[in-house]
Amino acid sequence: MAWTVLIVSGAFEAVWATALGKSEGFSRLVPTLIFAGALVVSMGGLAYAMRTLPTGTSYAVWVGIGATLTVVYAMITGAEPVTLVRLLLICGLVGCIVGLKAVG
Repeated sequence: MAWTVLIVSGAFEAVWATALGKSEGFSRLVPTLIFAGALVVSMGGLAYAMRTLPTGTSYAVWVGIGATLTVVYAMITGAEPVTLVRLLLICGLVGCIVGLKAVG
């Protein structure tokens, strides 16, 4: 259960990171509200997962999932370029996340 919550909270990290960028310094209401809601869910899920999972592993997986999804979303929407090097680095990041789960 803790791993599932951690993965979902990592996805919400990507939501709040993206909304933070779209809020334009908290000057746009809807992205700011999405940021705040996703931040609460994301941090709450991370805190819940850390009750049973090691802190370092939990944080690394949470950040890795959030970073991966944020970059993938940015590439899909055209905000960031899609390059072979970026795709390989994302695959490496995902591999490291899976590795932490496998040895954790």
